[in-house]
Amino acid sequence: MALKYKSTERFLKPDPVYNSMLVSKFIGSLMNDGKRSVAERILYDAMEIIDDRIADEDAIKVFEKAIDNVKPVIEVRSRRVGGMTYQVPTEVGPKRRTSLAIRWILEAALSTKGKPMHIRLANELLDAYMKQGASYSRRENTHRMAEANRDFAHFAR
Repeated sequence: MALKYKSTERFLKPDPVYNSMLVSKFIGSLMNDGKRSVAERILYDAMEIIDDRIADEDAIKVFEKAIDNVKPVIEVRSRRVGGMTYQVPTEVGPKRRTSLAIRWILEAALSTKGKPMHIRLANELLDAYMKQGASYSRRENTHRMAEANRDFAHFAR
């Protein structure tokens, strides 16, 4: 008889300010060494900056649109077939899409130096919202790579 395991899904609560699971997930990814309050402060300060710069739109809407703009639809994965390694384009699942978008935005914000983190994060979120910046170009490069290797799509599992 096979053992049945409980789901290892983490149970996140929505954040207290925006009541959003996406913001809570973002804070969890931003957090370092268990310092959730520091991560929350960084994100909420960035959201205030976004609110000041874009007056006609709500900060949470800008945040969600920025994440949606960076989410990849397709990616390439290495697949070894007959001694050759091919870059096979595969569709990205919804959970992975979100986590990749969050990771890319945070990496882009962290790679910029010389300003406080909340300003760098606000700048990157605004760039992603306007479909420009490092995280959006990373998405475009991923899509371009998948398009270039579409001949190997039949190797997908």
